[in-house]
Amino acid sequence: MTNNVTSSGSTPFAADEVMTFTVAGSSQSAFVEQFTERLRDIIVAKGNIYRPNVIDQSGEVKEEGSLRLVLNKCDADAPRPVRRGGQGTFVASIFEGPGNETSVMHAAYPLLIRSISNLIVYNTVINGVRESHFITPEQGHYVVKHTGDVATDYARIYERVQPLACSHLVINNEFVPNLPENLWKGEEPMWQICEAGKRLDTMGLLPSPTRIEDYLTENDLRMVRRLYNIGGLSYGNLSARAHHNPEYFWMSASGVDKSKLEICGRDVLLVTDYAPEQLMIRLSVPATVEPRRVSVDAIEHWMIYKEHPTVGAIVHIHAWWSDPIPSTQVNYPCGTYEIAAEVAELVRQAPDPSRAVIGLKNHGLTITGHSIEEIFKRIEGKIIPQVPMN
Repeated sequence: MTNNVTSSGSTPFAADEVMTFTVAGSSQSAFVEQFTERLRDIIVAKGNIYRPNVIDQSGEVKEEGSLRLVLNKCDADAPRPVRRGGQGTFVASIFEGPGNETSVMHAAYPLLIRSISNLIVYNTVINGVRESHFITPEQGHYVVKHTGDVATDYARIYERVQPLACSHLVINNEFVPNLPENLWKGEEPMWQICEAGKRLDTMGLLPSPTRIEDYLTENDLRMVRRLYNIGGLSYGNLSARAHHNPEYFWMSASGVDKSKLEICGRDVLLVTDYAPEQLMIRLSVPATVEPRRVSVDAIEHWMIYKEHPTVGAIVHIHAWWSDPIPSTQVNYPCGTYEIAAEVAELVRQAPDPSRAVIGLKNHGLTITGHSIEEIFKRIEGKIIPQVPMN
């Protein structure tokens, strides 16, 4: 495997990238209009480039090119997607919901799917305090509570949006139909992953995958699959180092029910390499199976396995740990090089990288171990189902 991780765990991409951005849509909410205007102004003040009039009336980006970010004004009763052709344009859709929501995630998450966004900012008032809730497709969720100081509040909001908009997705897959026939039914590490998926379900850590088909038209569904390379939305993933070649690892597929992992190349895939120039994960699959895409966290697992030969398995769950643990500081989207590098750095700093527990802020846990079984023995009695939000 070709290592593209720097020795410090930092990314090879510029942290101070200048964004070219635009604004799309319209809203009946005066607050959404005001919010977008204020956010636009601070993005410009930070040295980024605003390009108006690059999205047509149908919501399609006319000139994608270097367009990095779209602020998409929306109404909750009719969220309008921004239609773009490539993965390089990040869409943050802005909504206003009713006050005192009993469950912001329950109200907001369908809007993220229907608006085909990388991020939504769901604005509401809770107990008299204005709150901006940032929600990602991986169900990351964090909040900025407004203080009334406009400059300070929108500087904090910008600090939430900019790193995500400038992150780099590593979600493309290259399927090479060269898996040896004697592995078409898998091997021990793959079978352990299948059993582990069932165990996560019995532990209540594996809600059923969200059916994006319930929210999108067929045309929009095709766009989601082209942009994000996912077949659905689900919680968690599992991987284990291959026995036949310890440079490779088996990993659960994207958007599948982890309690029903069965078929090699469809439900669990063999990761063999990472191509940094294409930001692409390479997989070896059976010649007889139509493969699904591997979990978007494959780049994170690849970094960890490459650097730490004693790591034999990795489990990612949407839950938290009962003891204090190191945690990422930026809520980068899963599947980006940036979140993978940040997790890899925290694993590197752990007293024992082969048995690390790392928090992904407002999202969940990445747990390394010597084997799947060893990880499950360690997590017994230590898991808190509710991820703390801050």
